[in-house]
Amino acid sequence: MRLEKFLMKKGVSRRLLTRLKHHENGITRNGLVIRSTDDVHNGDIIVLKIDDDKFLEPNGSLDIKTAYEDENVIIFDKPSGVPVHPSLKHHDDTLGNYFAYLFPDFTFRPVHRLDNYTSGLCLIAKDALSANILQGNFRKLYYAAVHGITDECGMIDAPVARQDNSIILRCVRSDGQRAVTHYKRLCYNDKYSLLEINLETGRTHQIRVHFAHIGHPLAGDELYGGECEDIKRQALHCGRIEFNQPVTGELISVKSDFPDDMKKLFK
Repeated sequence: MRLEKFLMKKGVSRRLLTRLKHHENGITRNGLVIRSTDDVHNGDIIVLKIDDDKFLEPNGSLDIKTAYEDENVIIFDKPSGVPVHPSLKHHDDTLGNYFAYLFPDFTFRPVHRLDNYTSGLCLIAKDALSANILQGNFRKLYYAAVHGITDECGMIDAPVARQDNSIILRCVRSDGQRAVTHYKRLCYNDKYSLLEINLETGRTHQIRVHFAHIGHPLAGDELYGGECEDIKRQALHCGRIEFNQPVTGELISVKSDFPDDMKKLFK
């Protein structure tokens, strides 16, 4: 088939293909430059040369574990209190800065993001093609400790919108974006329920807003009505990620153990 069709089947976007066309030696076949209109055949080795100019200050002092790594992706087990992206208040103490220390020649491409105080697995692509293929094509499971005893399982289908006069807070409101959360209760005590959560949609603060909406705010989540006497941050952890490796197609499943502050809620 034509190279252009082959690359698009492999997840290369038109935008990236255009960049490659204008790059010297952007696409080669068996070591020689090839045009997007040329045919490719079984056994040909196609190499894409992608240069990036984004820069983050490297910081190797952060204590962040690697849960999984291959040539195309890396999954960090992010501790609570470490932001994913730099911001005005966090210039050099983020996951992005640690990635820049490990991979000084790569652009930081998180396939999804976690809130500052949410712990757990965060999937990062090492190249533009892998980021493109993985976007929306992976599954993650969250675990949360919420106040009270929930139903054994359930679905929350409630639209989420930005709260008036706030750039941070979200709320359930009829004019918001559709948001669907599925959950299963794993265990409980007289104060908290431990839930496994699967998101059908991915709205900002969706889990936190939805469980506050049904009267079971996350433990430690002061922003949405949770109490902080037993844990000092929202008790939310991304505990499993599953995806097909973007080049080989192999199914990869990665798990992360509960952090100590969440374990203590269920002695």
